[in-house]
Amino acid sequence: MPATAPTPLTVSELSRQLKDVLNGTFPDVLLRGEIANFTAHRSGHWYFSLQDPGATISCVMFRGHNQRVRFRPKVGDDVVLTGQLDVYAPAGRVNLVARRMQKAGEGDAQAKLDALKQKLQAEGLFAEERKRPLPALPRGIGVATSGSGAAFHDIDKVLARRFPSVPVYLASCRVQGPGAADSVVDALRLLWEHGGSDVIIVGRGGGSREDLAAFDDEALARAIAASPVPVVSAVGHEVDVSVADLVADVRAATPSHAAELVVPEADALAAWVGEQLLRMRRRLSDDLAARRRHLRALRLRDPRQRLADARIRCDELSDRLVRAADRDLLRRQQRLGAVASHLDALSPLRVLERGYAVALHDGQAVREAASLAPGDLLDLRLHRGAATVQVQAVRPAPADRAE
Repeated sequence: MPATAPTPLTVSELSRQLKDVLNGTFPDVLLRGEIANFTAHRSGHWYFSLQDPGATISCVMFRGHNQRVRFRPKVGDDVVLTGQLDVYAPAGRVNLVARRMQKAGEGDAQAKLDALKQKLQAEGLFAEERKRPLPALPRGIGVATSGSGAAFHDIDKVLARRFPSVPVYLASCRVQGPGAADSVVDALRLLWEHGGSDVIIVGRGGGSREDLAAFDDEALARAIAASPVPVVSAVGHEVDVSVADLVADVRAATPSHAAELVVPEADALAAWVGEQLLRMRRRLSDDLAARRRHLRALRLRDPRQRLADARIRCDELSDRLVRAADRDLLRRQQRLGAVASHLDALSPLRVLERGYAVALHDGQAVREAASLAPGDLLDLRLHRGAATVQVQAVRPAPADRAE
């Protein structure tokens, strides 16, 4: 049986298979070489080659990654890339898609910097609780930076606009290159000895990582931490945070920002003071009025007037007492009259007035005829007077009427 001929691959299929092999074999590539043919596209992506004496490879670094690179690459730079191999099918070439870029040897410097940060953090120099608040209105402001640089010009301009009456003391120093860190430390000490500054701004404008290296110095960090007055770090690089930024009491994004932090706006402060004075005057006025009303309420009157008022009051109470007694007496008289009328209606004398008499035998009222016998003498009590009579006969009441 004849052998089946193999099915040929398409170019796209081969490219996909190559991509899978490269991704599986080289998931993460660390590559060192010299930059050649560097192009920064208007899209923000970087296209360049990395070469050594024996080979060249195409590279691309997209905008989302190259924004974190701390320097501006140029042709001839010796760099180390971290990325992934990829096949660019339309051109049929292998590319390195870089995610990180640093200058050769920078890895050692970064390791040393990380070790320094860990050391100072362990000592508590980065702790928030040791950092001091800035004075609300400093008597003087010290600045440790280059006197000829743009940073001091920006600081002085902002301070003159916001609060021109606060004096500014410049201690000019080197801010980059060999010996820069020691120069900044000397400037700080000069400001401390002068004693006119309640707050100090230390820093410079933006620059490359190498330009800002002085502000990652251990001696400078310790000098900032030991400052007798609050220190504002104004190292003008928003991407990186320097050791000086971490140690300082306050970090500012730029020298101009630092100047805005250390003094308020004079006009705004004057408006605030005016508002507080107005509120204080209103409170004092309200309090004084309340105290006057209270004093008037407590003021002693003329004793003669108080005595006259008391006499009038006594007369009023006496009249009320007499009227109340008269009303009570009248009520009692009326009640007594009613009771007397009721008793009078029940009196035996009233019966006698109507022609009846009361028969008494031996001083007792005779109630039944059966209690008498012929010949008994009876005393008759009449309405007017009395009489003695003798019983001639006794006629008891019929049985049906006896009780």
